[in-house]
Amino acid sequence: MAREDRLRVIARIKEYEAEGRYNDDVEEDAPCAPIKPNEVDYTNRKLSSRFMTRVANFLGKSFFENMIRHKKLIIKEVRGIENAQAVTGGAIVTSNHFHLSDNYAVYRTLKPALKKRHYLYKVIKESNYTNFKGPVRIMMRHANTLPLSSNYNTMREFFKGMRTLLDRGEKILIYPEQAMWFNYRKPRPLKPGAFKFAAKFNVPIIPVFICMQDSDVMDDDGFPVQELYVHYLPAIYPDPNLTVNENAKQMMEHNYKLWVTVYEQFYGSTN
Repeated sequence: MAREDRLRVIARIKEYEAEGRYNDDVEEDAPCAPIKPNEVDYTNRKLSSRFMTRVANFLGKSFFENMIRHKKLIIKEVRGIENAQAVTGGAIVTSNHFHLSDNYAVYRTLKPALKKRHYLYKVIKESNYTNFKGPVRIMMRHANTLPLSSNYNTMREFFKGMRTLLDRGEKILIYPEQAMWFNYRKPRPLKPGAFKFAAKFNVPIIPVFICMQDSDVMDDDGFPVQELYVHYLPAIYPDPNLTVNENAKQMMEHNYKLWVTVYEQFYGSTN
């Protein structure tokens, strides 16, 4: 059944690509209830939240490191990490989104650029926070995740949390393509949200683009596990002479051009 689900997703990707619907969700997510403000402790103020974060990070590390040991997640090469290391304060990290494990690939390769006791925070969609059960639910809710919400008051808490985290020097991962497209290699048009955050909070963007090649290992659904080449690109800083919207547009366009350049250099422009 899992393979059939993947085949439907791949078919939907081809359909949406032909229609130019690059930011639409191709996964079959169930509807979810809006997250209420008191459901999320965005900055881990509570002792219980800090405890659950330790549990969730332990579970997450165990899960993904097990994938690495069994070659279900293959990080083949990291390029340009010095670009991330040059950013000493808070920043928004942007990455293409093609697999449930790509956030761990970013975290694991970004660690040389993170301060002691700092983590990579991840912005996630509402349904990822609400719809899972068991250990995955714990990871989605507590492993340094920042859920978006359709509830206005919850989003106010989200913005406050982002400001606090960025002010203390944390790195926050946002997927500006918005939706996950399984093993999709091309850069997709970007949405402005991540860049508006960077401009509003006056922090740089650290662009990451992950390229892939088929390995000789098959995943549990019969698809080749991808060998990942993680590219860290030069940071993009907001211009103090521009408005938030002007900065967001300029930074977004710059980010996209950097991604396209990496894509063309890695795969060839005709891929």
